[in-house]
Amino acid sequence: MPRANIATAILLLAACGSSDDAIPGEPIDCRPISAGKFERICTIQRTDSPDGRVIVARAPDGGFRRFLIVRDGRGVIAADGAEPVAVRPGDGAHVDVTAGDMVYRLPAKVAS
Repeated sequence: MPRANIATAILLLAACGSSDDAIPGEPIDCRPISAGKFERICTIQRTDSPDGRVIVARAPDGGFRRFLIVRDGRGVIAADGAEPVAVRPGDGAHVDVTAGDMVYRLPAKVAS
């Protein structure tokens, strides 16, 4: 096998993962809109951007949503502006953010 083909095969194998691979980030509860209960099957990652803190929420199917934390009373908005989100206060330690067909339970300090 030529050297270039070996290198390509190694790179392809390194990129492969198993179905048991964990989603990177901090685990959070989430659920599809159609599901009745939350499960700890999603993750979030936080990064800072020039616009503020961005949260990337990842679903177990590989889908993800980007949210921007805002300080104007809304809590979070869609960071990419693609689709509006609905935010509902939780128990004081989280907010439920509906985006597309998922509801993410994001950690938050809810002001009273």
